[in-house]
Amino acid sequence: MATVVLGPDTVYRVGKIVCVGQNYLKHISELASKRQEKPVLFLKPSTAVLNEGQKIILPDYSSEVHHETELALLVGKKASRISSENWKAYIRGAGIALDLTLRDLQAIAKERGLPWAIAKGFDGSCPVSGFVPIEAVPDIQTLDIKLYVNGVLKQQGSTRDMIFPVACLLEFITSIFTLEPGDLVLTGTPSGVGPITSGDQLEASITAIGSMTFHVV
Repeated sequence: MATVVLGPDTVYRVGKIVCVGQNYLKHISELASKRQEKPVLFLKPSTAVLNEGQKIILPDYSSEVHHETELALLVGKKASRISSENWKAYIRGAGIALDLTLRDLQAIAKERGLPWAIAKGFDGSCPVSGFVPIEAVPDIQTLDIKLYVNGVLKQQGSTRDMIFPVACLLEFITSIFTLEPGDLVLTGTPSGVGPITSGDQLEASITAIGSMTFHVV
């Protein structure tokens, strides 16, 4: 059973993980993709969740696993067809997540017009931090995002650069999927994504939330 922790000791059982792709222009450019008119959505199962203290295990069926650092949101109240104005009433916490991606398998899927499920949803593909109460985040759209791999800065961006801001994302997502308590929403990654290998140490941070560290085996 996958769980995440809000604050010091409130535990939520994770349901589905709704992820947003291509939400930063520079990331779209680095993948040679095309900007879309609406948010690009995909899902990860709850079995993708890794908590701090657990190790990232690289699948033996991929030779190119990439890191993607993202702002994560924890749903605290059932949300269906909500408006962008009242999204905070449904979100309980904010955290950090890695959307680990099997880039080689994703490229094959894109080329063949197939789903990304294996490339995005494999076991352990969503390392997460603890969550802070959403009230502790003054402005969700001015948060700095950083990722260091072995002490070297690899990703640096800001939520102010989102193509679709959080309020817009939640309005769109809940027009399609009903979100339930314990669901997570990953809001997209800034540029700088790249490969990880066995022995790497990853340290990700987001303003007002904190940091998390994971080791790759």
